[in-house]
Amino acid sequence: MAQVQRMSRLMIKTLRDDPADAETLNHKLLVRAGYVRRTAAGIWTWLPLGKKVLENITRVVREEMDAIGGQEVLLPALLPKESYDASGRYDEYGDLLFKLKDRKGAEYLLGPTHEEIFTQVVKDQITSYKDLPVILYQIQTKYRDEARPRAGVLRGREFQMKDSYSFDTTDEGLVEAYQLHRAAYIRIFERLGLDHRIVSAVSGAMGGSASEEFLAPAPAGEDTFVDCPACDYAANTEAVTFKATAVDGSAHGSVEELDTPDTPTIETLAGHLGVPASATLKNLLVKVDGEIVAVGVPGDREVDLGKLGEHLAPAVVELVTADDFEGRPDLVRGYVGPQGLEKVRYIADPRIAAGTAWITGANKPGTHAKNVVAGRDFEVDDYLDVVVVQEGDPCPKCGTGLKLDRAIEIGHIFQLGRKFADAFQLDVLGQNGKPVRVTMGSYGIGVSRAVAALAEQTADEQGLCWPREIAPADVHVVAAGKALQTELALDVADKLAAAGVRVMVDDRAGVSPGVKFTDAELIGIPKILVAGRRSAEGVLELKDRRTGEREELTVDEAIARLTVRG
Repeated sequence: MAQVQRMSRLMIKTLRDDPADAETLNHKLLVRAGYVRRTAAGIWTWLPLGKKVLENITRVVREEMDAIGGQEVLLPALLPKESYDASGRYDEYGDLLFKLKDRKGAEYLLGPTHEEIFTQVVKDQITSYKDLPVILYQIQTKYRDEARPRAGVLRGREFQMKDSYSFDTTDEGLVEAYQLHRAAYIRIFERLGLDHRIVSAVSGAMGGSASEEFLAPAPAGEDTFVDCPACDYAANTEAVTFKATAVDGSAHGSVEELDTPDTPTIETLAGHLGVPASATLKNLLVKVDGEIVAVGVPGDREVDLGKLGEHLAPAVVELVTADDFEGRPDLVRGYVGPQGLEKVRYIADPRIAAGTAWITGANKPGTHAKNVVAGRDFEVDDYLDVVVVQEGDPCPKCGTGLKLDRAIEIGHIFQLGRKFADAFQLDVLGQNGKPVRVTMGSYGIGVSRAVAALAEQTADEQGLCWPREIAPADVHVVAAGKALQTELALDVADKLAAAGVRVMVDDRAGVSPGVKFTDAELIGIPKILVAGRRSAEGVLELKDRRTGEREELTVDEAIARLTVRG
């Protein structure tokens, strides 16, 4: 028997107007409908209805994780600094970590993710290959000190996450665990009713050989991904590749210096020479772990610093400052060219292919050079895809122009390999009696982010519109009148609950029918059953929240209709 939630006893306060600081749809509606309350910047209280939605998502995740053999554990959120020192991630995370000391001066942090601790648990508990493979997972609160928490529960400093980890002795076993999680994630997001895309991703600081993201397309999304309209290619913009194709550069003349005063930018240079920006070579200077590195891209493109950082992780990438030019006469600000650069690593986008000719800095104030040919006049140390991807860039798979879209990251899976096993010397006794280094996978789902993503994808002009699997109730019964309607509404609610249907009933006294109808639309339970003007005849109105379809039914017909799943 399901429980009846009576709104006359439920702690819920709905709002007519959007919160003043709300920018995204999920932020506006989750607050207005009484699901969450802001406690501080990036910190949220989950109110009774919100907690039910959160728990329903957790239930689906748990069921599918158990189905692939996952074993649930619960690790502490308060973690010793030493574990993150051992992996190097204490410094990598930097200001994103919440750091603290106990009364004795010992250093701790609030866990942003738990690869280190899971590795230590397995090292302590498992010693033989006979005990592997194993999949462990937890559903827990994580903490990250976001500089600008925004978008409601979508980007908070405290959030709910499912993180799981696979442990195996072979790379083949890791691939199998990865595929198990991939299939489980597809089932989870289908059950939740989330429209999602699986896209190639960059492993970055996490390391490993393979990585994919699960993205929920939504205007409020902070991730940009590409989608090919002609084939099945999809990728995070940081993972998009462009193949370098050498060209015949023998027809280009020799390098010629040009007098170009007051042209330190691509815009001023192109205007001065009357050439398109695409004919110029932009050279951005950055520091990689303190060492100055030049990054070359076509002048009409921008360097994606996030993409560059992912390629060079775990190294720290930052822009140079005016102070970095001091004592470096070879680096002329605004007029840097790759030809003649000494002791500077040169990274180039694949579009700067061997044989291509460019107008670029001549390493002299007020001077540029033309006919500077890659492979003839300068060498590229490393080719990396580092430009900001644009709409229409060629698909790496079929060449068709790519489309750009915004999305919310709701899941991420990594084949980590042995990065963390190496850091903690995680070995087990192999079949031959010798130690074997364990290989790992890491798999995350943003549970609280899924709430926000669903709100963004399913809401309409009236309010939230939850899929039945995760809604706080199956049916919202509204008593649209006085004693007779309320009596009928409570009677129907009890009968539905007895049949296993989750029911919320609006039995609030002194609240007008108009307010009750507005609240029912705002709260977003998939079916709305109204005890209204024909209550004396035992006739109810059933409305589908998503489609708006209405029909009149007798009590028995309504109960029969609503006790059928689907």
